Amino acid sequence: MNAGKSYLAVDLGASSGRVVLGKFDGERISLEDMLRFENGASDLGGVMCWDLQRLWNQVVAGIGVAGLLQNDIRSIGVDAWGVDFGMLDHNGQLLANPVAYRDARTNGMMDAAFEIVPKDAIFAQTGLQFMQFNTLYQLLAMRRRNDPLLEVGRRFLQIPDLFHWLLSGEMANEFTNATTTQFFNPLTGTWAYELLAALDIPSHFLGEIAQPGTCLGKLRPYVAQATGLDLNVVLPGTHDTASAVLAAPGEGAGGWGYISLGTWALMGIESPHPVVNQRMQELNFTNEGGVGGTYRLLKNITGMWILQECKRIWGLEGKKWSWTELTQKAQDAPGLVRFINPEAPEFFAPENMVESICEFCRKTGQSVPATEGEVLRCAQDSIAMRFRDVFFMCQEINAQPIQTIHIVGGGVQNEPLCQAAANAMGCRVAAGPVEATALGNILMQAIADGAAASIEEARQIVRRSFPLKWYTPQDTAAWSDAYERYRAFC
Repeated sequence: MNAGKSYLAVDLGASSGRVVLGKFDGERISLEDMLRFENGASDLGGVMCWDLQRLWNQVVAGIGVAGLLQNDIRSIGVDAWGVDFGMLDHNGQLLANPVAYRDARTNGMMDAAFEIVPKDAIFAQTGLQFMQFNTLYQLLAMRRRNDPLLEVGRRFLQIPDLFHWLLSGEMANEFTNATTTQFFNPLTGTWAYELLAALDIPSHFLGEIAQPGTCLGKLRPYVAQATGLDLNVVLPGTHDTASAVLAAPGEGAGGWGYISLGTWALMGIESPHPVVNQRMQELNFTNEGGVGGTYRLLKNITGMWILQECKRIWGLEGKKWSWTELTQKAQDAPGLVRFINPEAPEFFAPENMVESICEFCRKTGQSVPATEGEVLRCAQDSIAMRFRDVFFMCQEINAQPIQTIHIVGGGVQNEPLCQAAANAMGCRVAAGPVEATALGNILMQAIADGAAASIEEARQIVRRSFPLKWYTPQDTAAWSDAYERYRAFC
């Protein structure tokens, strides 16, 4: 193990982004923010799009800050959310801003696909959970509208792939993000060409699959000049959950699960191989690629999104509360009183999340939340109950009992939600690290650089470097009783 190495992670989320410097001294790793910035989709002519130019400017600025502080950084890698993409033309130019997964173009596209290819056949070829915003249904929507991008596009690049191309000039379809499309076959390790052909979706723009740890070369000269750094560009697990799970400090094989808790909560277990069978389809579990040839058997759950949207709505009303203030309001409200179904369609992209929560309670015959704290407590308890649902599913598909759930990501800062998760699941919870995604990104670069020998050694570094906060289940009988009411509403 070599000491004194530094790496740069670009970690892009649906609501924010950051450029983070990781310093490894041979035993422990430390993280330092270079730049944080907001992100979010906006309406562009009736289509929800990501502002790629603005994001790129922020990324370059963040790299430049790192260049001013330290000039011996070894490499850089980018992780981001899944499913969304951009298209390049034959000259290597971006044809349009990427459309955001919450855009309405995929409404009805899953049913349209099932009319052509049965649901069972799609799962057999992809092993992926069914969600209307998966890339497959985005492309099908484009085909149904005769979108010219499908014909003139010469290279399909997902969000982190786009940034690696902007950084290095090299085009690569990285494995972990490719598995989120629902046209990657985990059993063959290739694109699901047969499925795409059956849906009349072109595949000429798909490239070879590149594994985490691949070095794409150096920064483009103009990027190096603008930032004062001459870095290798190395693929991490570019899907943010793949990077976050690498940083989950679990010990041993099979006895632990994880929740990567941010805007989404990704909950599951790590497996050395994909599992594609009828029961996985019935549970709507997914096989997403992990680092080191692993697979993440998991389920997408609505995470902090509901709380974030409530905060945004109140902010528009002039109530500029901090997360600390909102968390206290939730704790002051009585718990286990009312529940929503976090996965209900009305919570996916509502105009007013607060009104949607109140309306759900009203139409299900529950009391309507009267205060901001009651709204938040309802959402928090419901998210924890959804964790309980999926915990039972994880127990079923795992080879041995799950003794610990590792919660990683920004959501670990919501301590009442972490405690509620432990209460609901009846399982101990280890919370941390907070910046798991950026950390996992950096650790994969360190593995590629030879500074860490393996995934297990990388997790040992995490355990040495970042303290965990442990939560043990409390009031389990009350939570079990309330679970029956939750299930009645959900």
